[in-house]
Amino acid sequence: MKISAFSRAVRPWMLRHAGWWLAGSVAAHGLTVIATGPEMVDLRVYYAAAPGVLSGRLYDYVLHFGGPLTTLHFTYPPFAALVFLPLSALAWALAACLWQLMSAAALVVIVGCSGRLLLGGEGGLGRERVMLWVGACLWMEPVRHTFDLGQVNLVLGALVMWGITASLGAAARGTAVGVAAGVKLTPAIGALYLLATRQWRATAWSLVAFSGTVALAELIAPQDSGRYWHTLVGDADRIGRVTSVRNQSVRGALSRSLGHDVGYDLIWWTAAAVVAFAAGCALWAAVRRGDRLGVLITVQLAGLLLSPISWSHHWIWCVPAMIWLAHGPARQRPLSRITLAAWTFATVSRVVPHLTRIQENLASGAGYPVQLALFGWVYALCSVLTLIAVGAGASSAAVRDRGLHGRSPGGVGAGRG
Repeated sequence: MKISAFSRAVRPWMLRHAGWWLAGSVAAHGLTVIATGPEMVDLRVYYAAAPGVLSGRLYDYVLHFGGPLTTLHFTYPPFAALVFLPLSALAWALAACLWQLMSAAALVVIVGCSGRLLLGGEGGLGRERVMLWVGACLWMEPVRHTFDLGQVNLVLGALVMWGITASLGAAARGTAVGVAAGVKLTPAIGALYLLATRQWRATAWSLVAFSGTVALAELIAPQDSGRYWHTLVGDADRIGRVTSVRNQSVRGALSRSLGHDVGYDLIWWTAAAVVAFAAGCALWAAVRRGDRLGVLITVQLAGLLLSPISWSHHWIWCVPAMIWLAHGPARQRPLSRITLAAWTFATVSRVVPHLTRIQENLASGAGYPVQLALFGWVYALCSVLTLIAVGAGASSAAVRDRGLHGRSPGGVGAGRG
């Protein structure tokens, strides 16, 4: 009772001081960036490699640096290089600063759109809660790692979420998903959200938009396009080691536990079947009750789990997942609270970077210690718990009726338009 009373007293105080919390968090983030001077190696690859798309040498670019990988290549479709070309025209310092600002703005969009999906577009989380969440999310490892690398995940995630929540037609919603997939293939899983919510025309438009990005790149950079789609697109070794602890997919976790890349052996298919079953149950339950955010996080988390490589910075979808757990229809259930606490521990304590440093210091050829391999499942386990929580979420007839028969933008059943 005392804990409950304390919580009820603290919550209004936090909401009243949300602006100060956000300002302090942003200031601390800025000071950390200045003090640590992150190399933003992924942004350097985008920045330096992009001009090569005009000469047919995009995939010849190699960035050499100190670290476990030692080299990085451009691994996205040629259309991405066309998108990054304007960035390459800027001075590096200006490009890096602009990218940090864009990523911060994208985080605001992701949090705000999560609230809009959660509450059916009828008020969202409210300005104060958005500020509190943004301030907190700046210190979650997937978000922090995205900033440090200069990765594009937050920007693409914001594009997808803005597209599916904006009061726009089917063409605009589908185009947002298709263009994001054209830059980096992983956002293509967003098309499953459109399918699950019966947005048939938007789904078709996502395919048209993605095909348009491929056609445009083929027109401008035919040599690089042919090389990517016929040779490089399936080359996981070019992206990185499957067994790296940064890879938090099921395949990565299984490979570390068994001491070798399991590939697509029977054990992976067994684990994939379990994930697919949990995701299917969650998707059915979320659609049935008109829970749009539940549908989205189910699709995104299942995609990350089943992908051969899901680096820790890909897991920015923990943000909408945690918002669902904290404010969704099952927020009062013990499983949701336990899963929210697990995500908080996993992302704020920076388990994955700690394990990465341990792995980097292992002798060459040494197996991954069992106890560390178990902790290396952290994001995968949090995701499976989230899928179970979504599947077991409370049902509400009122919410279900509004979702299935209403006309809120991007809503379940709204896609007939």
